[in-house]
Amino acid sequence: MLSRVRAAWAWFRAFRRTRPFWGGVWLVAGGWTVLKFSLSSLQLIVSTGFGGIAGYLVGGGMILCGLIPMALPAQRYTFGLIGAVLAVVSLVVSNLGGFLLGMVLGVLGGSMMVGWGVKRPRRRAVEG
Repeated sequence: MLSRVRAAWAWFRAFRRTRPFWGGVWLVAGGWTVLKFSLSSLQLIVSTGFGGIAGYLVGGGMILCGLIPMALPAQRYTFGLIGAVLAVVSLVVSNLGGFLLGMVLGVLGGSMMVGWGVKRPRRRAVEG
């Protein structure tokens, strides 16, 4: 049992180091916040038209922009920039960007994703 836990932790650690993990986490959290504060009844969304559905589109787009670079780390620039732009757009289309919290988390995650670089392997000490 303990060996499986250690193996799972080692896999997660390697996964986290080879992908823009924390940027994706913050961008997904920002998208979820925008979605959460965009929730309203279906009748209200249909009656308001695009203005009602825009919060869902922006929040969902932010979540996708946070998840796609986890599978394709080479696409971090594209989706980091798109995610940051969607976070700023959420200020206008979705209750002040999830009352500013979703927008700030999205911009933080997008900028972390763009600035992420592959972790270099550690140098081993030369033995005696």
